[in-house]
Amino acid sequence: MTAQIDNKTATLFRPFSYKGLELKNRIVMAPMTRGMAPDGIPGPENAAYYARRAAHEVGLILSEGTVIDRPASRNLPGIPFFHGEEALSGWNRVIAAVHAEGGKMGPQIWHTGSTRAGAWEPDAPVESPSGLVGPDEPRGVAMSEDDIQATIAAFAKAAKAAKDLGFDVAELHGAHGYLIDQFFWEGTNKREDHWGGETIEERSRFAVEVVKAVRAAVGPDFPIILRLSQWKQQDYTARLANNPEEMERWLVPLVEAGVDILHCSQRRFWEPEFPEVDGENGLNFAGWAKKLTGVPTISVGSVGLSGEFLAAFGGQGSEVTPLDKLLTRMEADEFDLIAVGRALLSDYAWVEKVKRGATDELKGFDAASLGELR
Repeated sequence: MTAQIDNKTATLFRPFSYKGLELKNRIVMAPMTRGMAPDGIPGPENAAYYARRAAHEVGLILSEGTVIDRPASRNLPGIPFFHGEEALSGWNRVIAAVHAEGGKMGPQIWHTGSTRAGAWEPDAPVESPSGLVGPDEPRGVAMSEDDIQATIAAFAKAAKAAKDLGFDVAELHGAHGYLIDQFFWEGTNKREDHWGGETIEERSRFAVEVVKAVRAAVGPDFPIILRLSQWKQQDYTARLANNPEEMERWLVPLVEAGVDILHCSQRRFWEPEFPEVDGENGLNFAGWAKKLTGVPTISVGSVGLSGEFLAAFGGQGSEVTPLDKLLTRMEADEFDLIAVGRALLSDYAWVEKVKRGATDELKGFDAASLGELR
């Protein structure tokens, strides 16, 4: 039996339809690295983890980052692959379990670039546009032209596999200082060939070519989501676009290349992107992206919780906070979908509780949830 919708939160439970993607509500499970796929193979526990959220009314589930077929595409040993017969068989079990519960899902397709996530190192040297992990911080090797072309092809192959397995969408991870974002960011892209340049448009060529290759591989009707951020794990204050004009020059070519939905990552969703333009209550990143491109957007960032997610990796929990700011922005159609991360780790029934207005039953985030798959 499905829960009755509480009038206060009804805006979150409007159906969403775009280019063949039909969702029962506006709530997305955000991609969250779990690192619990032994040998890169998703197992029954991974399938049950995602299916449990589908059974409790999450509208769209985006998987944790799952990596393409490159020698050093992941920075933790438990990150799942999205290539190879065993891994794809595991993902086939995942999507079958999610669909059995009436859910919709897409993999987040990823390459971690030259980033670190601890002491573990892959067998091959890490790769990035210029052999940097941050400004003036060498790590790994600069990608050759052959490396770049092989990486573009690997993204396309993974997206085609997602479609063939029956996933409903695929998301490309172009945020948070990982490989695609390292091409965007002038701090890590110092190339002097056609994959670099002084402007954001020039440094976006790699992402544009990835999107074009993915679109060619999956055809015109399979939805492609691209996750983007201004901030980087290497520098929380980094910005790719300092004003709406720069953001338009960054985002429009990506949409023209084939992106259907932009997933706009902020650490706190309620913060205005350009307060100097439209004030302290102005549009957030997802709001500006929607305004400038005309495509649907997903917002994300500390929904329903007091602390921001990066503190969770230091063992910090968070308390429940009201959803008023979210509901106000959703009612104004500032953005189309909202992604929820940590709240769904500690409470797989979070969406169901919000739907029936049982906010007194919501749980805060317990950092111990990061070490569990339940």
